[in-house]
Amino acid sequence: MEITHRFIQTNGLRMHLAEAGKGPLVLLCHGWPESWYSWRHQLVALAQAGYHAVAPDQRGFGQTDRPEAIDQYTLLHLVGDMVGLLDALGAPSAVVAGHDWGAPVAWHAALLRPDRFRAVIGLSVPFRPRGSGRPTTLMPQTDDAIFYQLYFQAPGVAEAEFERDPHATIRKILFHGSGDSPRGLRSPDGGDVGMVPRNGGFLAGRESPRTLPAWLAEADIDFYAGEFARTGFRGGLNWYRNIDRNWELLAPWAGAKVTVPALYVAGDRDLVVAFRGMDRLLPALPLFAPRIRAPIMLAGCGHWTQQERPAEVNAAMLDFLKSLD
Repeated sequence: MEITHRFIQTNGLRMHLAEAGKGPLVLLCHGWPESWYSWRHQLVALAQAGYHAVAPDQRGFGQTDRPEAIDQYTLLHLVGDMVGLLDALGAPSAVVAGHDWGAPVAWHAALLRPDRFRAVIGLSVPFRPRGSGRPTTLMPQTDDAIFYQLYFQAPGVAEAEFERDPHATIRKILFHGSGDSPRGLRSPDGGDVGMVPRNGGFLAGRESPRTLPAWLAEADIDFYAGEFARTGFRGGLNWYRNIDRNWELLAPWAGAKVTVPALYVAGDRDLVVAFRGMDRLLPALPLFAPRIRAPIMLAGCGHWTQQERPAEVNAAMLDFLKSLD
């Protein structure tokens, strides 16, 4: 089954799409630092099962436009891009799936426009209802380290670190976020995961693996690194710089629930699952998404869910999609 490529206009952007198959539309939203390519295994499997699978390069990534202004990367912009994508395809509705940062896009597409997104699949990142406090004020930090999302806030800092050697950056991030990594990135005192030392950078202490795990090929590293060498990392990092702005903009939907059918899949070695508060959030998901299925936790899988465990993720997605039909 061939993956084809084209460009559309959506929400004022020129957006690149990878797609395969014909049938009911399934929209696949990637995360950071990735692109449409993270869904390469699902595009083919969904197409073979009779679905029209579409994976865009999202705003700021790959061959899609990268607005300069930081405030052009809010969740309202990102959901708007997906609504415009449906319009460009002439599709009245779709099932939307998202991984990593793509998961909040998918969850909020279902939350804000259940008339257009008839079901939602979240990988790695669960639906998180709007809290009562500004998110960055609640993120962990110590005298020695800060949460990585705080490290990403200052424009130019993370860009300078990652762009020194995009190939090494991608190789280290993909390996150390995976279930094959010997350890997670923790604070010096062994506390919260996802911490960045104040006297170092995001990649501090992350050695480049001598050999790649079986799910990741040198050609995969080359593809991602080539994209970020061309585009830089700013577009994707700007998503993080709107976390507080998203909290402000989503105030009208405080307390709103995801009402469409939903599925959550994650690896049991995913650092996201170990974030502060996840032990309370995950059991409470049915309160916020009443039609969610029992979560699927993949043993030994890390953060890159659909790439590390393509067969299991494909099976879970297809079982869920068939239940909708």
